Amino acid sequence: MQSHKVQLRLMGSDFELIVVEQDAATSQQRLHEGVAEIQRIEQLLTEFNNTSQTALLNRQAGVQPLQVDEEVYALIARCIRLSTLTQGAFDITAGALKALYNFKGSSFQLPDAATLAATLQAVGSQHIQLQGDRTVYLSRKGMRIGFGAVGKGYAADRVKALWMAKGIKNGVINASGDLTAWGTQPDGSPWKIGIADPDNPAKIMLWLPINNAAVATSGNYEQYFEQNGIRYSHNIDPVSGKPVPFIKSVTVVSPSAELSDALATAVTVMGREAGMYLVDQLPNVHCLLIDAENQVFQSRHINIHATA
Repeated sequence: MQSHKVQLRLMGSDFELIVVEQDAATSQQRLHEGVAEIQRIEQLLTEFNNTSQTALLNRQAGVQPLQVDEEVYALIARCIRLSTLTQGAFDITAGALKALYNFKGSSFQLPDAATLAATLQAVGSQHIQLQGDRTVYLSRKGMRIGFGAVGKGYAADRVKALWMAKGIKNGVINASGDLTAWGTQPDGSPWKIGIADPDNPAKIMLWLPINNAAVATSGNYEQYFEQNGIRYSHNIDPVSGKPVPFIKSVTVVSPSAELSDALATAVTVMGREAGMYLVDQLPNVHCLLIDAENQVFQSRHINIHATA
């Protein structure tokens, strides 16, 4: 068996798609189909294209309902359930809050209390109304939904399903380190993913073997700011409207890339105790958390390799 791959920029991330297959022509066809599927989903979900269903929904917020494709309707329904499961720590309506913060520049400022309170009025999955015939209504003016926390995972799950239906028994979809893998490497060894040291992202702290699972990491080592000696991540608590402190990275392993994506964000927002408690209640879900003091915490049944 041989490994065939393609690397390109999709959905704002560096994707690497890998197929392990003897026949090169078949592998290239599967890779082409995988890229096309991710591009299709990106056009459907992106906030940065005026004709996407996300953009159309946001424009109609507080105005009127909009009929959407069946898969978008189903994705929104799953996101609402995840918001309920995480007590609002994961919420696709948090986009309105992100406009209040600049994590990439040096001129970071917290919004004033009045601005934050007004913005929070347009946040909350309870304000998304799922109506009959695939109709969605964002019931408050100024609401903005965004799939940044689950879109890559959803796309990876779709490509995996597509490839498995066509007989691909070993493959990887890697979106900037968020990785979905099944089967084995060409030499029969398991796929594995390295967990970066938050203080030195080029250094691997731990290795996780991956078998028919998906891994997603939410970390504050790329986009963050420090104030009064406290580092805040780019993840925003949808309930308080404020950036999340005290956690450097959260890695979640689950059977679904969409679920891993969402839970990595949710656990970061919930904090170590509540987040780990939630993970330990979920079947086949595991978590690795690194706090502000570089202490490593893990859920009950996670399997870690300390070395390569």
